[in-house]
Amino acid sequence: MMLTTMKDQERSGRSLELGTTRVEAFSDGVMAVIITIMAFELRAPRGATLDAVREQVPGLLVYVLSFVMLGIYWNNHHHLLRVADRISGAAMWANLFLLFWLSLIPVLTEWLRDEYRHALPAAAYGAVALAAGFAYSILVRALIKANGRDSALAEAIGSDVKGYASLVLYAAGVGLAFVSPWISYALYVAVAVMWFVPDRRFTRP
Repeated sequence: MMLTTMKDQERSGRSLELGTTRVEAFSDGVMAVIITIMAFELRAPRGATLDAVREQVPGLLVYVLSFVMLGIYWNNHHHLLRVADRISGAAMWANLFLLFWLSLIPVLTEWLRDEYRHALPAAAYGAVALAAGFAYSILVRALIKANGRDSALAEAIGSDVKGYASLVLYAAGVGLAFVSPWISYALYVAVAVMWFVPDRRFTRP
């Protein structure tokens, strides 16, 4: 009986690791690189007139939206991992899956900057945001599984109404882009506003 228990503990030790510091540090570095790439794609006005400045305003607004989105993910990702005590292999892969979708945001930002009047770029931007939202949800579920249903993390997440509402708004933005891209942009901004304040589920006593 004791031998079986020791084997179970060894097996558990191989699948679960204490602490999330390394994953958090790696994720911080990746998000910092993503934001840096996005900043390098900003363009200065081609001239010293108001018309030249006006031409760059749409691109700047798209950059601001993407920057805020990445900032929200970084902020909530930080709080999420700080609440977690353990991380599993599944959670590490889920984290990489999230970072993959976030790494596509600079590409979509550049495309949307130049083609913001068209439906396809607006829909594609929303599709990547939707995929990132799903990836974040998968990461949350993987961490809850690693830490237990009765953990502080599971209690903090609760029903995650705001997370599901974000997915619905992003999905609506993807579909409505073909009606009017401006409707999509309004929905994407609404999600950003909804998450702009750090998630108090992780910061309350």
